[in-house]
Amino acid sequence: MSPLLRGCARTAPAAALLLLCGCSMLARRPPPSGPPVPAATGAPQPAPPAAPPGGVPPPPPNIDSIPDAVPRYEPRSARGNPPFYTVLGRRYVVLGSAEGYVERGVASWYGPTFHGGNTSNGDLYDMYAMTAAHKTLPLPCYARVTNLANGRTVVVRINDRGPFVANRLIDLSYTAAARLDMLRNGTALVEVRTLTPGEPDNLTRSSATPPAALYLQAGAFADPGNAQRLQARLTAAGVKGAFVLSPITGTSRLYRVRVGPIASVAVYDQLAAQLGSLGIEARLAND
Repeated sequence: MSPLLRGCARTAPAAALLLLCGCSMLARRPPPSGPPVPAATGAPQPAPPAAPPGGVPPPPPNIDSIPDAVPRYEPRSARGNPPFYTVLGRRYVVLGSAEGYVERGVASWYGPTFHGGNTSNGDLYDMYAMTAAHKTLPLPCYARVTNLANGRTVVVRINDRGPFVANRLIDLSYTAAARLDMLRNGTALVEVRTLTPGEPDNLTRSSATPPAALYLQAGAFADPGNAQRLQARLTAAGVKGAFVLSPITGTSRLYRVRVGPIASVAVYDQLAAQLGSLGIEARLAND
């Protein structure tokens, strides 16, 4: 039995289903370090290596000019789209459609260790292509990913599963991460917005204006008293920056409990872990 199949066999009740759908989704791991990141403009340029680890070709010199993925209609792939699957004890339900999906969270990236291997839908992973991995969006689909710290934005084709790391939303190829200027940090706060082939993409600029502030949403309630009680609970537990956002006329009737602002991935992880210890699964607010 191959090492990959042995890994799948260790994944309990859903193992048989996962083998039918493409076992590579279980091989996803936290992103390894990638090829050396080019020095900042004006800094001394180190001599490039002959090739990154694993015999992967070196990055193209004009990586920032590699074009976005172009959304086109593709049928749902036969592999990588089970109704649900389980990884590391957690169950993930694959969405029936990518239409209208918008989510904010933390992006990571994956590189040489996976280059040339199978993605969850059966493609070969190319770290220099404009692709990405997501846990629940149907494969394949297309999405615009925007770095919320600097406004840079790219379009990627999602053809893989992952990342199966706490608080991570999407795993980007090396090239997509380079164009978002997140290689050095390894992670970034991003917005993921799916695109429908043939329909206008309202954000086509090379950069977008970053939002003034980001917040975690801990809950939303029609009853303001419930929102105030959750805020009080968070404050009593030592969570700083918790507040209640009243309904915005014409858009929502809910009282939302938020925490923040979130200035970095480190702050996001710290607050998410703090809320998680209280049994609250929070995520970045989308507005």
